[in-house]
Amino acid sequence: MSVSQFNLPDVGEGLTEAEIVSWKVKPGDHVKVNDVIVEIETAKSLVELPCPFAGVVETLLVDEGTTVDVGTPIIAVRTGSEPAAAEPAVGGGAEDMVPTPPVPEAEPEAERQAVLVGYGPRTTAAKRRARKTAEPPAAPVAPAPVATPMEPEPEPVVARGPVLAKPPVRKLAKDLGVDLATVMPTGPNGTISRDDVQTAAAAPEPAAAPSVTPPGNGWDGLARQERVAIRSVRKATAKAVTTSAFTAPHVTEFVTVDVTRTMKLVERLRDSREFRDVRLSPLAVLAKAVCIAARRTPDVNARWDEAAGEIVLQRYVNLGIAAATPRGLVVPNVKDADRLPLRELAVAINQLAATAREGRTPPEDMLGGTISITNVGVFGVDTGTPILPPGEAAIVAFGAVRKQPWVHKDKVRPRWVTTLALSFDHRLVDGEQGSRFLADLAALLEDPGNALVWG
Repeated sequence: MSVSQFNLPDVGEGLTEAEIVSWKVKPGDHVKVNDVIVEIETAKSLVELPCPFAGVVETLLVDEGTTVDVGTPIIAVRTGSEPAAAEPAVGGGAEDMVPTPPVPEAEPEAERQAVLVGYGPRTTAAKRRARKTAEPPAAPVAPAPVATPMEPEPEPVVARGPVLAKPPVRKLAKDLGVDLATVMPTGPNGTISRDDVQTAAAAPEPAAAPSVTPPGNGWDGLARQERVAIRSVRKATAKAVTTSAFTAPHVTEFVTVDVTRTMKLVERLRDSREFRDVRLSPLAVLAKAVCIAARRTPDVNARWDEAAGEIVLQRYVNLGIAAATPRGLVVPNVKDADRLPLRELAVAINQLAATAREGRTPPEDMLGGTISITNVGVFGVDTGTPILPPGEAAIVAFGAVRKQPWVHKDKVRPRWVTTLALSFDHRLVDGEQGSRFLADLAALLEDPGNALVWG
């Protein structure tokens, strides 16, 4: 028998870390190849990871709620592919799960069999070996905290070496704002326990000023302040919009449009046989209009390649649809949207939105967008000045559609009206081109019949 470790893979292009959301297995469970063992959250979406080998779960190496780097071992599975390379036992005892030298690993507990691990990915492979007589902790060879073999009899720790704590204890310390380096350990061989962390958290700080944020004094009886770790989708969104805002010079233009004919068209199509099983919205009509108008002004669908010193003209539309999810903003895109009839485009947008709301957008749906739409109207907002998704030349904001007094055929009448906004990269799109594209969108929504002439 041997023990194999599964390292956190890169499930998307260029991802460097992910959060362990929930384990689907526990120590002792039998697993087969491709059984789902864990759900992770990347910077793009939730992803379920399959097991690459069959056997019995030996140890869960990372606790739920922990963010780890790609390449970090996250689970150990006992397989029967080849015998373990064992060394002669000295004095007998239980077996330990340890990485190959020089980094020592800690002994698993009897119940959870959880391995004491440090932060950061390890590049060494795991093997099983008989327990040796305990030796003094070795000096750490990596900048991250590492675990040392437990000694048979715990002794008071005088000189502090590496901080030894299990993943759940590290997470508790992080949640309570406790620096593990300042905690006095009482566990075997100087390991820090949950009680140690809780004791440190409860200890008053010297010369501490009176608290200005007492618990239970905020909204709904909650604490006045709460700190939430920046991770996954929120971290990726922050990086993307900051990069875009300070890389592409943004220009935003606006136009207010009478979309009464578009609203009537949507109502008629909803009652037709072709669309009876499709949720058709004005957003789908706008999406079709963007695809048509982009062909007439291709600069809004281009890409700036700084490294090559080139403008990339993209003669296809991968249409991004911004989606607000419980985990943050994502912008998946419909591939080759310009080739889809209105019905298929509406279906694709609905599926894209549903998958995004569930947090299960696959990484490939987030890549390769050429132009995007953000539908701020669903929140009752008239318009906005959206920031470009990185690498794209233009994004359209679709405002709320409201019945308003409007001059129609020289008379003031109630009409369905909306405001469109277009943000574009001024390196790629001049004011004339941006204005022409936005005017085309307005013309298509004001009279969808124009699509027959332009399409």
